[in-house]
Amino acid sequence: MILRHRYKIISELGKGGFVTTYLAVDLDLPDRPQCVVKQLTPSDPRPQVFQVAKSLFDKEAKILHRLGKHEQIPRLFAYFEEGGQFYLVQEFIEGNDLTNEIYPGKKISEKQAIKLLAEILEVLKYVHEENVIHRDLKPQNIMRRKSDGKIVLIDFGAVKEIKGLTVIRGGQTSITIAVGTPGYMPMEQAAGQPKFCSDIYAVGIMAIEALTGVDVNQFSKDTSTGEIIWKDRVNVSDDLGRVLDKMVLYDWRDRYHSIALLL
Repeated sequence: MILRHRYKIISELGKGGFVTTYLAVDLDLPDRPQCVVKQLTPSDPRPQVFQVAKSLFDKEAKILHRLGKHEQIPRLFAYFEEGGQFYLVQEFIEGNDLTNEIYPGKKISEKQAIKLLAEILEVLKYVHEENVIHRDLKPQNIMRRKSDGKIVLIDFGAVKEIKGLTVIRGGQTSITIAVGTPGYMPMEQAAGQPKFCSDIYAVGIMAIEALTGVDVNQFSKDTSTGEIIWKDRVNVSDDLGRVLDKMVLYDWRDRYHSIALLL
C-alpha cells in the first residue's frame, strides 16, 4: 500500500484498540528513509465514537507537531485523510528501547542511575514546559537512539485515551480508561487526573527498577501509607534515596512539582 503516492507501507509494527502502527518508507526522498505511519482504525463502528477518536487523533498530531521541534522527540512529517481513513506520519527512531537497559535481574550503579535520570528528565522538562503530560512513560516508550546514544521519548498518550471510549445513554461519549501502564502509573492518574508530577513518578519508578533489578510490580507497599518499599533491596546514598522517595510519593501533592527542582 502506498499513501499519498509517497509513503509505502512495509510492515505492521503494532495494533491497539483504535490505532494501527506501520513501518513505511518515504518514496519522495533520496535514500527512501524509513518513517512510522499511524492509522486511526476504530474497532467500534459507532459514528460518535469515531468523532471523539478523530478529535483525539487530531490532538496527538498537534502535540507531535509542537513537540517535534525538540531533537529528542520524533518529528511529525504529515497528517492527512485518504480514502476516508486518517493517518499521521512521524520520524522513525532507530535504536533500542530502555527494556534493553532496565530489566529484572539487572542492577545498574548509582552513578549510572543518576545519569539515566538526568537524560530522561532533560527531555521531559521540555515536554512539561510545552504544557504536555506524557502519561505513559515506561522503558518501552523511551528509546536510546542508535546514531548518537541519546534518549528519545516516543508514544505520547493522547491516542491511548481512545481505548476507553464508550457511548453512554443519550449518545454521549465518555472516556473511561486512564491512560498509562500499571506500575508506572500513580494513583491520581489511575483515577483519570494526571498531573505533571505523574510523569515524575514514572521516571522515579524506572530509576528504582534499574537500581534494584526488581520488576516494577514486585515491590511491596507500606499498608498504612501506600508508599513503595524498595531501599531494603539496594544500597544507595541518602541523597539519591531521598530524591527517589520524593519522586514516587503516594500523594501527588507531596512530590516534586517541577523538573527544575530536580535537575
